Amino acid sequence: MSEATSKASAKADYKLTSKHYGRIWMRVILWIYALLVAVSVVGSGFKMAVGGAEAAAELFSFANNTVLALIAGTLATALVQSSSTVTSVIVGLVAGGLPVEMAIPMIMGANIGTTITNTLVSLGHMGCDKSFKRAFAASTVHDFFNYLAVLILLPLELMTGFLSGLSQHVATMLVGGSAVDMGSLNFVKPLTAPAVNIVKGFAGLLPDTTLGGLSMIAIGIFLIFSSVVRLGKLLKKVMVGRAKDVLHKSIGRGPISGIASGTVMTVMVQSSSTTTSLMVPLVGSGVFTVRQMYPVTLGANIGTTITALLSATAIVGAEATHAMTIALVHLFFNLFAVALIYGVKWLREIPLYAAEKLSELAVRNRAYAFLYLLLAFFLIPGLGIFIAQ
Repeated sequence: MSEATSKASAKADYKLTSKHYGRIWMRVILWIYALLVAVSVVGSGFKMAVGGAEAAAELFSFANNTVLALIAGTLATALVQSSSTVTSVIVGLVAGGLPVEMAIPMIMGANIGTTITNTLVSLGHMGCDKSFKRAFAASTVHDFFNYLAVLILLPLELMTGFLSGLSQHVATMLVGGSAVDMGSLNFVKPLTAPAVNIVKGFAGLLPDTTLGGLSMIAIGIFLIFSSVVRLGKLLKKVMVGRAKDVLHKSIGRGPISGIASGTVMTVMVQSSSTTTSLMVPLVGSGVFTVRQMYPVTLGANIGTTITALLSATAIVGAEATHAMTIALVHLFFNLFAVALIYGVKWLREIPLYAAEKLSELAVRNRAYAFLYLLLAFFLIPGLGIFIAQ
């Protein structure tokens, strides 16, 4: 009798769990829909505010400074602590007329800014020298890799345009304008159009089109931020446990396995910060080494590009190619960075060496850790803006 009761109880728990998961996934779908709507709203609002793509290009002509664009992406991501939010906003702005050339350094800056989260997590290990040294090195190796990637690939892009050229070619194939035309298969616009039109209707009530456009941008950015945050929280509930299993099984099998697991885990939880922040305590406690974690962080860089790609599917029409182009730039930038830096032994060692040396300084004096955070993410970008202007 007790065995039957136990089985019935287990069955009831299973049904409850399945029902709970079902509700979570319904909410995930709703927030993905909100994200797609938000990106369209930002793009439409930007066009309304500046009067079209030509006016947008003229508006941003003063900011054709690559340094300013790079710093803008870094600061924005450091402040909101979400590269997914910033890249989704950039996709929306490109759809509204922001030149792709200016958006590229912004996207690269977002890669740098997102590393602040796991660096903050490492500060939780300050009570023990050995643990803090390992954790701080594990967090800053991500920083130094992204700095190095920008230092190498941004000048190459400015000289050759290889990232934008490749991305535009692939985007044209995916979105339309070539033999492989997928533009007609886009089912996102009919789904998002009703919600976008509601926001447009609200903006149309305002006395000035510029004001209406700015209000749409503000609403869109708020929706993007809310969507990304809610998606992250919901996916953590159902995916973090499975993602950890993927991670534990792959660590130690080699760098390719580590990169793949970091990519998969980040796609599962929709947040590179979550992936790297989960790894930092494991390195701090001595479960993994910094060298073992290194490939996982690179995979996190690749996995986080899924949000911008998803956002780009919300844009159709003439702007769709530009939106998909900047989303693909984000993907190819990270793929090339991993292939080049991790593929060349002496380049691969630079982030490890820099992180190790910085962690040694931070262990001797904790003030160096805080100084590094201020300099890397706020003071140096601020000084860069001042000099560029």
